[in-house]
Amino acid sequence: MSVEAREARQPWILLSPALTAVTLLLLVPLCFIVIYSFWLRTATGADQAGFYLDNWAEALSDRFYRDILLNTLKIATITTAICALMGYPSAYFIARSRGNKAMLLLLLMLPFWISYIIRTMSWINILGVSGALNGVLTWTGIVDEPIQMLYNEATVILGLVHFLLPFMILNIFVSLDGIDVTLEDAANSLGATKWQAFLQVTLPLSLPGLAAGGLLCFVLGAGTYITPLVLGGPTDAMFANLVFEAIITQLNWPLGSALSLMLLAVLAVLVGIYNRYLGMAQLMKGLG
Repeated sequence: MSVEAREARQPWILLSPALTAVTLLLLVPLCFIVIYSFWLRTATGADQAGFYLDNWAEALSDRFYRDILLNTLKIATITTAICALMGYPSAYFIARSRGNKAMLLLLLMLPFWISYIIRTMSWINILGVSGALNGVLTWTGIVDEPIQMLYNEATVILGLVHFLLPFMILNIFVSLDGIDVTLEDAANSLGATKWQAFLQVTLPLSLPGLAAGGLLCFVLGAGTYITPLVLGGPTDAMFANLVFEAIITQLNWPLGSALSLMLLAVLAVLVGIYNRYLGMAQLMKGLG
């Protein structure tokens, strides 16, 4: 074998462990889900193998699924917008801090040391009828009786923001930290105010990180089911809850597979739109 051939094979040899893991843990299960989505759930509870479009016809034609999908996208959009508004000032503070950035980043990473389910359920102890916030309100006399603050769309969004905000901050921080601070000084020396220097120099250069954080928060928010399951009410289910209900509760793997692929297809289209107008190169720039 020639030297050129060996050099051409080396990248594939180095990538083979990762490609094997992706194939076995992602592509193969995805192929099984695609196959299951065309099977048929019989009246006896058994799955009938074959090529049937009944699950897809139900998933695409039933308004119930369509409304919950639109509500899921709405909640994910609102959550992403709130994370961007709250995350940018925090990331800017960390990036421009003259203190110990490592300590601030460590404090930001602390929530990841606690289980996501425990963090979500902690809001019950805070916002519940007998929770800490209602206890303070009744003790101070602001309200005469506890307020029902849980199990609605607002608490679902609150739980998602609590979960996704660190992802947004980290992505924006990476982008801001790579910007040369002397660019702002140069803008100031040319007569721009600090606010003008931020709007015309810093903000445009940090948009890749903001876009990367927004895409990550939106996809994770749209695909979650724990937060609406714990903090939402009967009318606040998101699309992933339908998949969970179909597969785990009803044991209807064919319908659950079709629903999961439907959500995957919608998110893939949105990622494709992102790639069309912003490009994955900008996403990689924001992440790196």
